[in-house]
Amino acid sequence: MTIAERIAKIRASLPESVRLVAVSKQVSADAIREAYAAGIRDFGENRIQEAEGKQDQLADLSDINWHLIGHLQSNKAKRAVERFSWIHSVDSLKIAQRLDRLAAPLSVKPQVCLQVKIFKDPNKYGWQIPKLLADLPALNQCENLQIKGLMAIPPSGLAESETFALFDRARELAEDIEQQHWSHISMQELSMGMSGDYHLAVKAGATMVRLGTILFGKRSP
Repeated sequence: MTIAERIAKIRASLPESVRLVAVSKQVSADAIREAYAAGIRDFGENRIQEAEGKQDQLADLSDINWHLIGHLQSNKAKRAVERFSWIHSVDSLKIAQRLDRLAAPLSVKPQVCLQVKIFKDPNKYGWQIPKLLADLPALNQCENLQIKGLMAIPPSGLAESETFALFDRARELAEDIEQQHWSHISMQELSMGMSGDYHLAVKAGATMVRLGTILFGKRSP
């Protein structure tokens, strides 16, 4: 199947309310152009340095929304603010506050998701739930960020029922936070679901799914 055919097939399976973010890590600029021609406007990248080269090559496609979905190191925060309209992987109060400080002089307000670890997982970054709840007052002071929701990634090796339970718990957590009526924190977005489990994430209430392999095929190791 072509990239366009894969995109059409996936779009047909998604509710209109779910944003399809095409994960373009290790994908060429030409392949991104194919996906763009098929209607994709949201592209997710893991590494800033890799993304910058493709962003420069695709500068003529001015309506692309670039999403940073990989772990963000503090020393690359300025480049993230400059280059991405969405940052899904805000995984600590420290990085949120740094992004907030950097955004002010640039006159931008990046849209961000707070990465949360619903289940303990030493291989993933993010807040555990008690720590996130404790940090909400400080996060609410980050007036230069548009805090839009949560990002959740399941640990590897879960059964489908466990994966769904994780996504469902993330939805419940977002609802709980939303009901607290913070002035600078919204929980309207749930960035959940990748190629192998997006159907479970959508069932649980995802508003954004991050799909790569199922759209572009397998990458090289």
